[in-house]
Amino acid sequence: MKRQTFLAISVLAFASCSINKQQETRQPKTVVEVFTTAQNTDLRLSKTADLKFGPSAQPLETQVFVYVDPKHEFQTFEGVGGALTDAAAETFAKLPAAQQQELLTDYFDPDKGIGYTIGRTNINSCDFSSDSYIYVSNKDKSLSTFNVAHDEKFKIPLIKKAMQTTKNNLKLLVTPWSPPEWMKTNKSMLHGGKLLPEYDQAWADYYVKFIKAYQEKNMPIWALSVQNEPMATQTWESCLYTADEERDFIKNFLGPTLKKNNLGDKKLIAWDHNRDLVYQRASTILNDPEAAQYVWGIGFHWYETWTGSKMQFDNVRKVKEAFPDKHLIFTEGCQEKFNLDSIYNWKLGEKYGHSMVNDFNDGTEAWVDWNILLDQTGGPNHVGNFCFSPIHADTNTGKLMITNAYYYIGQFSKFIKPGAKRINASTNRDKLEVTSFKNPNGDIVVVVLNTSNDELPFKLMLDGKAADAKSLAHSISTFIAKN
Repeated sequence: MKRQTFLAISVLAFASCSINKQQETRQPKTVVEVFTTAQNTDLRLSKTADLKFGPSAQPLETQVFVYVDPKHEFQTFEGVGGALTDAAAETFAKLPAAQQQELLTDYFDPDKGIGYTIGRTNINSCDFSSDSYIYVSNKDKSLSTFNVAHDEKFKIPLIKKAMQTTKNNLKLLVTPWSPPEWMKTNKSMLHGGKLLPEYDQAWADYYVKFIKAYQEKNMPIWALSVQNEPMATQTWESCLYTADEERDFIKNFLGPTLKKNNLGDKKLIAWDHNRDLVYQRASTILNDPEAAQYVWGIGFHWYETWTGSKMQFDNVRKVKEAFPDKHLIFTEGCQEKFNLDSIYNWKLGEKYGHSMVNDFNDGTEAWVDWNILLDQTGGPNHVGNFCFSPIHADTNTGKLMITNAYYYIGQFSKFIKPGAKRINASTNRDKLEVTSFKNPNGDIVVVVLNTSNDELPFKLMLDGKAADAKSLAHSISTFIAKN
């Protein structure tokens, strides 16, 4: 064969191979795994189907469909997690070793459990502590006595075991509920009160002391918030800041102090309260360039519903629209007023599913539940503020009681991986709620929530193809289109 002919054939073969590879990469995903949790069934994060895509026609208004568009990407997913409070740690310590391991696996193992990657814990005591405590001697303005010995009995061992279960992939978020009582106007850690101006710098130094103390114990801190619920005068540990006061504390004290101590890489979160005032707080702080330079993002809770209003998701979306370079994180939510008889109420999980779908669609990057574990009373809690958690333990028998909220959270956390990008997904029926992400490996994850009494067959549409699917009544399903 002549060399020129050989070269020509080689070029054609290479071009053909390249075209085939391009066509191969353009082919739509063909296999979809489905995992479901549903009321009045045994389905709990259970694999229920393997779907296949086929040709797709223009959908009609009479057809139900979920349409996924992976060509438009939005926020990066940071992860899902829960709070490792004193109450959770004390309850954990009372469990037999086998149940302790079961709990760790259930939450933090990415394969056998639901793959939590974020843990939140308290600086000083909170309501979910057995008593009020601080880390310094009384009126030690220099903080020379600072130590975290209190946490070494229960909280630190739990955090370290959780970290080990995640293979050190647990991001720690830390939050204060109140400064020491002698730093406050009301001379109490409880019932609100404000930080006295003469302790602004000492309180900023306190955060640094805590972060460094934990890091010296091989527990690196990922993020911190300025103050838990700064507009609530609670019967438990609390401290009030107006938007202007929080802004000024950040820009004049906390931000510069973190930077001075080489902690400027810690993600500083403002607000850490409900959605109702989130835009007012965010705009006050982030419209000030001196404060905004220190702030990574805005944290929020879901307790605006105590006013009788619905969850105010639009306020979260407005923050993202106004400040697209800042980050949104749901930092706390739980069902209040614990009642053991209601521990398996299906609405517990549906509240989580509804919040998570809408928060992610409005730009939220991380979603952090409240206590990962409480006992059979909804505590311990030193002010009687008993609440639900996804898993409860009967400390008399050692039995774990897993609520459906755990499974609803897991429909997101188990399948959406840190680093995923949210993509567009829509549906033409208000009985279905949907969100979707593209994982780092290219898999498309679609979560479909149905809080209605109706089973709804629908078409799952992706890349010009469609698969026949269904959503059971009062269910949540995760569809994974494999890359």
